[in-house]
Amino acid sequence: MYDRHRAVLPRWLALYYDDPIELSHGEGRYVWDTEGNRYLDFFGGILTTMTAHALPEVTRAVGEQAGRLVHSSTLYLNRPMIELAERIAALSGIPDARVFFTTSGTEATDTALLLATAHRGSPQILAMRNSYHGRSFSSVGITGNSAWSPTGLSPLQTLYVHGGVRTRGPYADLTDDRFIEACVADLEDLIGQGRPPAALIAEPIQGVGGFTSPPDGLYAAFREVLDRHGVLWISDEVQTGWGRTGDHFWGWQAHDRNGPPDLVTFAKGIANGMSVGGVVARAGIMDSIDANSISTFGGSPVTMAAGLANLSYLLEHDLQGNARRVGGLLIERLRGITAGLPSVREVRGRGLMIGIEIVRPGTGLADPAATAAVLEAARAGGLLVGRGGGHDSSVLRIAPPLTLTVAEAEEGAAVLEQALREV
Repeated sequence: MYDRHRAVLPRWLALYYDDPIELSHGEGRYVWDTEGNRYLDFFGGILTTMTAHALPEVTRAVGEQAGRLVHSSTLYLNRPMIELAERIAALSGIPDARVFFTTSGTEATDTALLLATAHRGSPQILAMRNSYHGRSFSSVGITGNSAWSPTGLSPLQTLYVHGGVRTRGPYADLTDDRFIEACVADLEDLIGQGRPPAALIAEPIQGVGGFTSPPDGLYAAFREVLDRHGVLWISDEVQTGWGRTGDHFWGWQAHDRNGPPDLVTFAKGIANGMSVGGVVARAGIMDSIDANSISTFGGSPVTMAAGLANLSYLLEHDLQGNARRVGGLLIERLRGITAGLPSVREVRGRGLMIGIEIVRPGTGLADPAATAAVLEAARAGGLLVGRGGGHDSSVLRIAPPLTLTVAEAEEGAAVLEQALREV
């Protein structure tokens, strides 16, 4: 299968593991490969299988809708799309909200950028250093992580702001309050150097960047500056949305002192693996587009049915609360087992969004080779985790489905402890 993959797919389509695995099926928090090996899934298809593998409520909703109508496009009234839009608009915190559905987080970013630049009449975007927003031409152009930015060409003018990484960079040694002050000053300076930008786009917790985040309140402080200059705030909730951080339903709510963002992008977990993304925005912004536009596959009746069933399950079973409780226990457990390991610089995160940063002992320098070795050792122990982190991919990314139990958290932590000590 690996040979067939390499024969017909691009060489830049990355695969995990020296001996890549083919997954055959899953149930709950576990998946199986085609050789019969079972793994505890601590990555959920890059935070996309948010609730559980083969969740009956979602698979049943998909099957029932597929038996009625698979596709119609946005040219016709679409009951599942309207119902899911109503629920997301109400949950968004954005007044007079409108929702547009896409098929991915990348397409959601594209849409948000189109809306912001059209509304403001400016091609300039502020983005965070170490950020990631997708793989399209426009989203790559605002990504502040060189490992995921294959071209310097862009349809946008992008300026990068400090603040997304708390424990590295020129402000790392400051207190939280001083850190925020320094980042706000940097933002003021950037905006003051040219015409006002269209928007600032930011992940409340940087996903591909290694689950890094600023102190709570940074984006609220940014909002004061942005409002003075008429600059919009786009919160990229593709990875942080739907309660994964435990403390909040949306990541931006850790920065809500000055109100909600103007636009929110979402994707990944909302439909538990079905391809759904989208943008929520104030009506005045969403309606800025003055040309015809539709979505062929965004808002598909089948994916909308999956989103409705999954969102209902998430809310009815308080999976945000579970992420807070079990995630908090898992973070403390991981901090305990890594406390004496000189190769672990930091365990960080919130809820079930946790990063373990691997370094060369005594130097603080990233160690991608050791990180890859831990990834392999964890797989051998029956655990799947992710990888990311700045320009060096030296962070283990842990993001299990939000139904994770305490026993499963302990199981995964034990495998990680063994893997870290082996390496």
